[in-house]
Amino acid sequence: MNPTVFVRDRFTWLAYLMLAYFSYLQAIPGPLMPFLRGELGLSYTVGGLHFSALALGMVLSGLLTDHLVQRAGRYAVFWTGGGGMAAGALLLAVGRHPALTIAGAGIMGLAGTGLLATIQSALADRHGPNRVIALTESNVAASFAAGLSPLLVGGLQRAGIGWRGAIFGGVVLWALAYAIYRDERLPVSKAPDESPAPSPAKRVRRSLPRAFWIYWTVQIFGVAAEWTIISWGADFLVGSGVMSKAAASATMTFFFAAMVIGRATGSRLTRVIDQSRLLLLTIGIGLAGVLLFWLSPLVPLTLIGLFVAGLGVANFYPFVMSISVGIAADQVDRASARITLASGLAILLAPQTLGTAADQIGIERAFGLVVALLVLAAVVSAAANRLVARQSAPEHH
Repeated sequence: MNPTVFVRDRFTWLAYLMLAYFSYLQAIPGPLMPFLRGELGLSYTVGGLHFSALALGMVLSGLLTDHLVQRAGRYAVFWTGGGGMAAGALLLAVGRHPALTIAGAGIMGLAGTGLLATIQSALADRHGPNRVIALTESNVAASFAAGLSPLLVGGLQRAGIGWRGAIFGGVVLWALAYAIYRDERLPVSKAPDESPAPSPAKRVRRSLPRAFWIYWTVQIFGVAAEWTIISWGADFLVGSGVMSKAAASATMTFFFAAMVIGRATGSRLTRVIDQSRLLLLTIGIGLAGVLLFWLSPLVPLTLIGLFVAGLGVANFYPFVMSISVGIAADQVDRASARITLASGLAILLAPQTLGTAADQIGIERAFGLVVALLVLAAVVSAAANRLVARQSAPEHH
């Protein structure tokens, strides 16, 4: 393949489709939570266990996927991961006890993250020097698909089909993709053919730079804020008396649509503005949106706040990932793995913390946790930017 030309071949379209599928189902527990809690009589704390199970599955998958790929191959992990995520989603939909629905969410995280990791590594191998284009386009598709989750959950509930129809639709998508693309070969990893050298082992033992770990902390705060909004935004709208369950679930589409716009805009701005400055700007935008969403007594302003919050938090993950990998340029694989771990830990802890707090003080007051997370992200990000600036200053003298 000519490295100067980006070609979307059959596998590339399959990868985009399956990443959209993954993101759609990954985002669906938040919008459906008001309905699930109502049907099963769940507290906010038990409801939050679904998000914790999803995140725990993601963390475990991050530790296991590379070993599974070495043993079974990418093809097996790719399709089994997608099928396992569909099975977990079905259990979430049809389970009549929280133990079953929580287990379904955990299976979704465990199997789905294996699919995600395989998609990203296979795309990178297929497109080589053009992998940035492929990965960026796939993430825009992922954000768009995630935005469909609340729209379909609320819309199908209003139409009388029921919120479960949104899950069944995702499962059908996986089945159709398998029927059409099951003979498609995935790019084979070159890693097993490479003989181990002393230098990679030394890189593994060497500590990552201090600045990396500061940005790693920023990632925890930023992803925690993003996923707390995703997980509890609909419940906040219901609990504060702003709108009905169906309307609240559908309204979360504003947030995901803003994330699509935010990521598309952010990728262009990085060409003219330093990413460390953009990171602070996006945190500020996210904080302004959350404050408006949280405090406004008027529904139109609440919706505007939700949209602005989505614009801001959209780029936490890609910006911090890019900055961190740049700081640890000689340990890219290790740095990427640690940033992914930060995201999993954030998703594991933050939604559950807010859910527990909501049971004690109400979801309106508990939502202030998101504001605190963004303030901490801004403070730590500013400190990280100053540290990196001081370390690079001598190079310019």
